[in-house]
Amino acid sequence: MSQEHYFTAEPASPDERRTRTVHLAGQDVAVETAGGVFSPDHLDGGTDVLLRHVPAPPRDGALLDLGCGWGPITLTLALRSPGAEVWGVDVNERALDLTRRNAAALGLGGVHAVRPEDVPDDVRFAAIWSNPPIRVGKETLHAMLRQWLHRLVPGGEAYLVVAKNLGSDSLLRWLAAELDGAATVDRVATDRGFRVLRVVAR
Repeated sequence: MSQEHYFTAEPASPDERRTRTVHLAGQDVAVETAGGVFSPDHLDGGTDVLLRHVPAPPRDGALLDLGCGWGPITLTLALRSPGAEVWGVDVNERALDLTRRNAAALGLGGVHAVRPEDVPDDVRFAAIWSNPPIRVGKETLHAMLRQWLHRLVPGGEAYLVVAKNLGSDSLLRWLAAELDGAATVDRVATDRGFRVLRVVAR
């Protein structure tokens, strides 16, 4: 299955699980991955850039990984903030299962890996970290970001990593226009062809 379809709800590719060792939150951890999800064989370059440039997450409150895949961002949030409630959101059921299994294997009890519609409407987020699914298309991506960024608490921060050649600069301009008056938007890092964008809710 091509990566263009990692956002399919029910991947058609064989669900062949394999174990990988990855470096998350300052430690090497064993995780389970499978085909049909985003970057199944390694830590994606954009995700790695994001995790190396974000500040420490809030120690408590609700934290969101938008488009969790097999869970590297969700797991990092939970490892770094064990007192927080961490939500990993994805439309891909295989990805959600992998995130749940990886969180359980690491003893991370505060993780919820769910479909977007299963996050309670009253949950507001102290932080959002995301390597968003750019390939879903601009209209779908904008709708997704519009939905979730407005759920930041006042002062809450979102960090998004986007490849420059996939439209990071145009996304930055769109975010600034869309969130004008509701949040400040800027670029905080450039690394290996990726931009890390920051949104701070007012």
